[in-house]
Amino acid sequence: MISHPFVKLNFGLNVLRKREDGFHDIETVFFPYKGICDTLEIVAGEDYSSTSFGLLEKYGPEEISQAITPDGAVMVTIARRGGVGWDPLSDITVKACGLVRAVHKIPPVKIFLEKTSPVGAGLGGGSADGAFALKILSEMFSLGLTHEELLEMASRLGSDCAFFIDAVPSFACGRGEVLTPLPSSMADRLSDLDIRVVIPEGISVRTSEAYGGIVPRLPSLRIVDVLERPVEEWKGLLVNDFEETVFAVHPRLAEVKEELYAEGARYVSMSGSGSAFFAVF
Repeated sequence: MISHPFVKLNFGLNVLRKREDGFHDIETVFFPYKGICDTLEIVAGEDYSSTSFGLLEKYGPEEISQAITPDGAVMVTIARRGGVGWDPLSDITVKACGLVRAVHKIPPVKIFLEKTSPVGAGLGGGSADGAFALKILSEMFSLGLTHEELLEMASRLGSDCAFFIDAVPSFACGRGEVLTPLPSSMADRLSDLDIRVVIPEGISVRTSEAYGGIVPRLPSLRIVDVLERPVEEWKGLLVNDFEETVFAVHPRLAEVKEELYAEGARYVSMSGSGSAFFAVF
């Protein structure tokens, strides 16, 4: 079964407070962006995969990483331009299989992932892969996982994974797993925006860098209240708290933001905790 996990944008991101569990409470608006996506295929047992042949044809040996779990239950093949750069057995899709296998008896599977979404860019490409893997496994093997079960499993994979179960524009709080769909009027307004996503080359931001030195604070305006205003009023009001800490480590990113404004963008923001920007024109 093949799917195309897409990424998300963050309209505003406020870090509110440090939690006792070590995480932070945040507020943000998650918005699906289908202009960037991976290709994920999961097949059972010894079935052949058209995607696997495509990966081997499209990518060189140095751009493909493959491994099998010690119990032989999961074989994973990941292809990425420039190389994978991480242990394929640590990939979130393998972790998703482990969550499902812990509660449901399913046969061995093969995972084929063509990774085209950027890593460390704050777009949630990895989170999308994990959530889509859960949905594929439930459908493939007729597990009958409820919506609530999928959300709970996704939340265990990562803070923003739950968003990709439904992937509708949503206000998110808690760690990012508590989701409230936006009113249809606001979601439609955001969907009508002329958005350009910019991914600066050679810069990947680790989550630890983004949170390093972050000072939690309550915003003067709620994100949804700012989004009700004209786009021209968003600058300075719709903020991503991570920009301050990330720009200190990667000053080139601050330059990219100003360059986009110089091109005529009405609003520019870093997405999530990573290096990618989206600009509204």
